Amino acid sequence: MGMTMTQKILAAHCGEAAVTAGQLINAQLDIVLGNDITTPVAINEFEKAGFDSVFDRTRVNIVLDHFVPNKDIKSATQSKQCRQFADKYDILNFYDVGEMGVEHALLPEKGIVTAGDCIIGADSHTCTYGAVGAFSTGVGSTDMAAGMAKGVAWFKVPAAIKVELTGALRPFVTAKDISLEVLRLLSVKGGVGHVMEWGGPGIAGLSVPDRATITNMGTELGATTSIFPSDEVTRAFLKAQGREADFTPLSADPDAAYDRVIHIDLDTLEPLIACPHMPDKVVPVRSLKDTKVDQVC
Repeated sequence: MGMTMTQKILAAHCGEAAVTAGQLINAQLDIVLGNDITTPVAINEFEKAGFDSVFDRTRVNIVLDHFVPNKDIKSATQSKQCRQFADKYDILNFYDVGEMGVEHALLPEKGIVTAGDCIIGADSHTCTYGAVGAFSTGVGSTDMAAGMAKGVAWFKVPAAIKVELTGALRPFVTAKDISLEVLRLLSVKGGVGHVMEWGGPGIAGLSVPDRATITNMGTELGATTSIFPSDEVTRAFLKAQGREADFTPLSADPDAAYDRVIHIDLDTLEPLIACPHMPDKVVPVRSLKDTKVDQVC
Protein backbone atom coordinates (compact mmCIF):
# COMPACT_ATOMS: atom_id res chain seq x y z
CA MET A 1 0.00 0.00 0.00
CA GLY A 2 1.33 3.43 -0.94
CA MET A 3 1.68 6.40 1.37
CA THR A 4 -0.07 9.74 1.61
CA MET A 5 1.98 12.94 1.51
CA THR A 6 1.72 13.21 5.29
CA GLN A 7 2.91 9.65 5.82
CA LYS A 8 5.92 10.25 3.54
CA ILE A 9 6.97 13.34 5.50
CA LEU A 10 6.49 11.77 8.92
CA ALA A 11 8.28 8.56 7.91
CA ALA A 12 11.27 10.59 6.70
CA HIS A 13 11.39 12.47 10.02
CA CYS A 14 11.14 9.47 12.32
CA GLY A 15 13.63 7.24 10.51
CA GLU A 16 11.08 4.68 9.32
CA ALA A 17 10.64 3.33 5.80
CA ALA A 18 6.88 3.76 6.20
CA VAL A 19 4.30 4.76 8.80
CA THR A 20 0.60 3.95 9.09
CA ALA A 21 -2.42 5.81 10.42
CA GLY A 22 -2.67 5.52 14.19
CA GLN A 23 1.03 4.81 14.71
CA LEU A 24 2.77 6.77 17.49
CA ILE A 25 6.10 8.28 16.45
CA ASN A 26 8.78 10.70 17.57
CA ALA A 27 9.60 13.01 14.68
CA GLN A 28 12.55 15.33 14.16
CA LEU A 29 11.41 18.93 13.63
CA ASP A 30 12.55 21.34 10.95
CA ILE A 31 10.78 24.40 12.35
CA VAL A 32 9.29 25.43 15.71
CA LEU A 33 7.07 28.53 15.74
CA GLY A 34 5.52 30.72 18.39
CA ASN A 35 3.91 34.15 18.60
CA ASP A 36 3.65 36.87 21.22
CA ILE A 37 0.73 35.15 22.98
CA THR A 38 1.96 31.55 23.06
CA THR A 39 5.74 31.99 23.26
CA PRO A 40 5.78 33.54 26.77
CA VAL A 41 3.90 30.49 28.08
CA ALA A 42 6.37 28.23 26.27
CA ILE A 43 9.31 30.18 27.74
CA ASN A 44 7.90 29.68 31.24
CA GLU A 45 7.63 25.92 30.62
CA PHE A 46 11.10 25.88 29.02
CA GLU A 47 12.63 27.45 32.12
CA LYS A 48 10.55 25.39 34.54
CA ALA A 49 11.87 22.22 32.88
CA GLY A 50 15.45 23.41 33.38
CA PHE A 51 16.37 23.67 29.69
CA ASP A 52 19.37 25.92 29.03
CA SER A 53 19.73 25.76 25.24
CA VAL A 54 17.65 25.53 22.05
CA PHE A 55 18.14 22.67 19.62
CA ASP A 56 18.95 25.01 16.71
CA ARG A 57 18.84 28.80 16.86
CA THR A 58 18.13 28.94 13.09
CA ARG A 59 15.03 26.73 13.35
CA VAL A 60 13.19 28.41 16.22
CA ASN A 61 10.88 31.16 14.95
CA ILE A 62 9.17 33.83 17.07
CA VAL A 63 6.80 36.32 15.44
CA LEU A 64 5.23 39.16 17.43
CA ASP A 65 2.03 39.52 15.41
CA HIS A 66 -1.01 39.40 17.71
CA PHE A 67 -0.56 42.30 20.13
CA VAL A 68 2.09 44.38 18.37
CA PRO A 69 2.05 47.35 18.59
CA ASN A 70 1.27 46.60 22.22
CA LYS A 71 -2.17 47.57 23.44
CA ASP A 72 -1.42 47.52 27.17
CA ILE A 73 1.21 46.74 29.81
CA LYS A 74 0.45 43.01 29.78
CA SER A 75 1.05 42.65 26.05
CA ALA A 76 4.18 44.82 26.29
CA THR A 77 5.49 42.53 29.03
CA GLN A 78 4.85 39.48 26.85
CA SER A 79 6.76 41.06 23.98
CA LYS A 80 9.62 41.95 26.32
CA GLN A 81 9.85 38.34 27.51
CA CYS A 82 10.08 37.14 23.90
CA ARG A 83 12.81 39.70 23.10
CA GLN A 84 14.87 38.67 26.11
CA PHE A 85 14.59 34.98 25.21
CA ALA A 86 15.49 35.64 21.57
CA ASP A 87 18.51 37.68 22.66
CA LYS A 88 19.66 35.11 25.24
CA TYR A 89 19.59 32.22 22.77
CA ASP A 90 20.51 34.24 19.66
CA ILE A 91 17.32 33.27 17.80
CA LEU A 92 17.91 34.05 14.14
CA ASN A 93 14.27 34.27 13.02
CA PHE A 94 12.88 36.70 15.57
CA TYR A 95 10.42 39.15 14.02
CA ASP A 96 9.70 42.26 16.06
CA VAL A 97 7.89 45.54 15.34
CA GLY A 98 8.77 46.79 11.87
CA GLU A 99 9.87 43.36 10.69
CA MET A 100 6.88 41.23 11.55
CA GLY A 101 3.67 40.44 9.70
CA VAL A 102 0.97 37.80 10.00
CA GLU A 103 3.10 34.81 10.98
CA HIS A 104 1.53 32.33 8.56
CA ALA A 105 2.08 34.63 5.58
CA LEU A 106 5.52 35.69 6.79
CA LEU A 107 7.25 32.30 7.03
CA PRO A 108 6.54 31.19 3.43
CA GLU A 109 7.47 34.65 2.13
CA LYS A 110 10.76 34.56 4.05
CA GLY A 111 11.60 31.14 2.64
CA ILE A 112 11.62 29.55 6.09
CA VAL A 113 9.17 26.73 5.30
CA THR A 114 9.25 24.42 2.31
CA ALA A 115 7.97 21.10 0.96
CA GLY A 116 8.75 18.05 3.04
CA ASP A 117 9.30 20.00 6.27
CA CYS A 118 7.93 18.81 9.60
CA ILE A 119 6.74 21.84 11.57
CA ILE A 120 5.01 22.55 14.86
CA GLY A 121 3.69 25.92 15.92
CA ALA A 122 2.00 27.16 19.05
CA ASP A 123 -0.83 28.58 16.97
CA SER A 124 -3.84 26.68 15.68
CA HIS A 125 -3.42 27.87 12.08
CA THR A 126 0.11 26.53 11.69
CA CYS A 127 -1.46 24.12 9.19
CA THR A 128 -1.15 26.95 6.63
CA TYR A 129 2.30 25.74 5.48
CA GLY A 130 0.71 22.75 3.82
CA ALA A 131 0.27 25.23 0.95
CA VAL A 132 3.91 24.60 0.03
CA GLY A 133 3.83 20.87 0.81
CA ALA A 134 4.93 20.89 4.45
CA PHE A 135 3.48 18.88 7.34
CA SER A 136 2.68 21.63 9.82
CA THR A 137 0.40 21.44 12.81
CA GLY A 138 -0.62 23.52 15.78
CA VAL A 139 0.44 22.47 19.27
CA GLY A 140 0.24 23.74 22.83
CA SER A 141 2.91 25.92 24.40
CA THR A 142 4.32 23.00 26.42
CA ASP A 143 4.98 21.09 23.19
CA MET A 144 6.56 24.23 21.77
CA ALA A 145 8.87 24.44 24.78
CA ALA A 146 9.99 20.82 24.35
CA GLY A 147 10.35 21.36 20.60
CA MET A 148 12.57 24.42 21.08
CA ALA A 149 14.79 22.49 23.48
CA LYS A 150 14.98 19.08 21.79
CA GLY A 151 13.84 19.52 18.20
CA VAL A 152 11.50 16.54 18.53
CA ALA A 153 7.74 16.08 18.84
CA TRP A 154 5.56 13.00 19.14
CA PHE A 155 2.63 12.46 16.81
CA LYS A 156 -0.12 9.98 16.26
CA VAL A 157 0.02 9.55 12.49
CA PRO A 158 -3.33 10.91 11.25
CA ALA A 159 -5.62 9.18 8.82
CA ALA A 160 -6.32 11.12 5.63
CA ILE A 161 -9.27 12.58 3.77
CA LYS A 162 -8.63 13.41 0.13
CA VAL A 163 -10.30 16.34 -1.59
CA GLU A 164 -10.22 15.89 -5.36
CA LEU A 165 -10.71 19.11 -7.32
CA THR A 166 -11.70 19.27 -10.98
CA GLY A 167 -12.48 22.20 -13.25
CA ALA A 168 -11.52 25.82 -12.60
CA LEU A 169 -12.88 28.68 -10.51
CA ARG A 170 -15.25 31.03 -12.27
CA PRO A 171 -15.00 34.84 -11.91
CA PHE A 172 -15.77 36.07 -8.38
CA VAL A 173 -15.38 32.56 -6.94
CA THR A 174 -12.29 32.21 -4.76
CA ALA A 175 -10.22 29.72 -2.80
CA LYS A 176 -12.18 30.74 0.31
CA ASP A 177 -15.30 29.37 -1.34
CA ILE A 178 -13.57 25.99 -1.72
CA SER A 179 -12.88 25.95 2.02
CA LEU A 180 -16.45 26.91 2.79
CA GLU A 181 -17.78 24.16 0.52
CA VAL A 182 -15.73 21.55 2.40
CA LEU A 183 -16.99 22.95 5.71
CA ARG A 184 -20.53 22.70 4.38
CA LEU A 185 -19.93 19.05 3.46
CA LEU A 186 -18.01 17.92 6.55
CA SER A 187 -18.85 20.37 9.40
CA VAL A 188 -16.43 21.84 11.92
CA LYS A 189 -15.78 18.36 13.32
CA GLY A 190 -15.39 16.62 9.98
CA GLY A 191 -11.60 16.70 9.92
CA VAL A 192 -10.92 15.63 13.51
CA GLY A 193 -8.12 13.05 13.65
CA HIS A 194 -7.42 13.49 9.96
CA VAL A 195 -5.22 15.39 7.57
CA MET A 196 -6.87 16.98 4.54
CA GLU A 197 -4.89 16.08 1.40
CA TRP A 198 -5.70 18.07 -1.73
CA GLY A 199 -5.33 16.82 -5.27
CA GLY A 200 -6.90 16.49 -8.70
CA PRO A 201 -6.46 18.54 -11.89
CA GLY A 202 -8.24 21.51 -10.33
CA ILE A 203 -5.34 22.37 -8.03
CA ALA A 204 -3.23 23.47 -11.03
CA GLY A 205 -5.28 26.67 -11.15
CA LEU A 206 -4.68 27.53 -7.50
CA SER A 207 -1.70 29.73 -6.61
CA VAL A 208 0.27 29.19 -3.41
CA PRO A 209 -1.61 32.09 -1.72
CA ASP A 210 -4.87 30.43 -2.83
CA ARG A 211 -3.69 27.17 -1.34
CA ALA A 212 -2.65 28.94 1.87
CA THR A 213 -6.21 30.24 2.27
CA ILE A 214 -7.46 26.66 2.04
CA THR A 215 -4.85 25.03 4.29
CA ASN A 216 -5.23 27.80 6.87
CA MET A 217 -8.89 26.86 7.20
CA GLY A 218 -8.08 23.24 7.92
CA THR A 219 -8.28 24.39 11.53
CA GLU A 220 -11.99 25.18 11.11
CA LEU A 221 -12.51 21.55 10.08
CA GLY A 222 -10.78 20.33 13.25
CA ALA A 223 -8.12 18.69 11.05
CA THR A 224 -4.61 17.88 12.27
CA THR A 225 -3.34 19.66 9.18
CA SER A 226 -4.00 20.24 5.49
CA ILE A 227 -1.54 19.76 2.63
CA PHE A 228 -1.15 20.30 -1.12
CA PRO A 229 1.36 18.55 -3.39
CA SER A 230 4.58 20.35 -4.19
CA ASP A 231 4.18 20.77 -7.94
CA GLU A 232 4.84 23.23 -10.77
CA VAL A 233 2.72 25.86 -8.98
CA THR A 234 5.01 25.49 -5.97
CA ARG A 235 8.07 25.72 -8.21
CA ALA A 236 6.77 28.96 -9.77
CA PHE A 237 6.18 30.44 -6.30
CA LEU A 238 9.74 29.61 -5.24
CA LYS A 239 11.19 30.87 -8.52
CA ALA A 240 9.49 34.24 -8.00
CA GLN A 241 11.31 34.41 -4.65
CA GLY A 242 14.64 33.45 -6.20
CA ARG A 243 14.43 30.10 -4.40
CA GLU A 244 13.88 27.64 -7.25
CA ALA A 245 16.84 25.60 -5.96
CA ASP A 246 14.76 24.86 -2.85
CA PHE A 247 12.06 23.09 -4.88
CA THR A 248 11.32 19.55 -3.73
CA PRO A 249 8.53 17.61 -5.46
CA LEU A 250 6.01 15.89 -3.22
CA SER A 251 2.88 13.92 -4.03
CA ALA A 252 0.90 11.02 -2.62
CA ASP A 253 1.36 7.54 -4.05
CA PRO A 254 -1.40 6.57 -6.51
CA ASP A 255 -2.46 3.73 -4.20
CA ALA A 256 -2.39 5.73 -0.96
CA ALA A 257 -5.22 4.88 1.43
CA TYR A 258 -7.82 7.50 2.38
CA ASP A 259 -10.70 7.21 4.84
CA ARG A 260 -12.81 9.27 2.49
CA VAL A 261 -12.54 10.98 -0.90
CA ILE A 262 -14.53 14.15 -1.61
CA HIS A 263 -15.02 15.40 -5.17
CA ILE A 264 -15.61 19.09 -5.87
CA ASP A 265 -16.24 20.45 -9.37
CA LEU A 266 -14.88 24.01 -9.38
CA ASP A 267 -16.80 24.76 -12.58
CA THR A 268 -20.06 24.64 -10.61
CA LEU A 269 -18.90 26.28 -7.37
CA GLU A 270 -20.49 29.62 -6.55
CA PRO A 271 -19.71 32.35 -3.99
CA LEU A 272 -20.48 31.09 -0.49
CA ILE A 273 -20.72 32.67 2.95
CA ALA A 274 -20.73 31.38 6.52
CA CYS A 275 -23.61 32.72 8.61
CA PRO A 276 -23.49 33.42 12.36
CA HIS A 277 -22.30 31.81 14.43
CA MET A 278 -20.43 28.80 13.00
CA PRO A 279 -17.96 28.44 10.11
CA ASP A 280 -19.92 25.48 8.75
CA LYS A 281 -23.25 27.30 8.56
CA VAL A 282 -22.56 27.85 4.88
CA VAL A 283 -25.04 29.12 2.29
CA PRO A 284 -24.77 30.66 -1.20
CA VAL A 285 -24.26 34.41 -1.10
CA ARG A 286 -27.25 34.80 -3.47
CA SER A 287 -29.53 33.32 -0.80
CA LEU A 288 -28.88 36.33 1.44
CA LYS A 289 -29.91 38.96 -1.09
CA ASP A 290 -31.18 42.12 0.62
CA THR A 291 -29.84 41.02 4.02
CA LYS A 292 -28.99 44.14 6.03
CA VAL A 293 -25.29 44.35 7.02
CA ASP A 294 -24.49 46.19 10.25
CA GLN A 295 -20.71 45.87 10.24
CA VAL A 296 -17.95 44.99 7.78
CA CYS A 297 -14.48 44.30 9.14
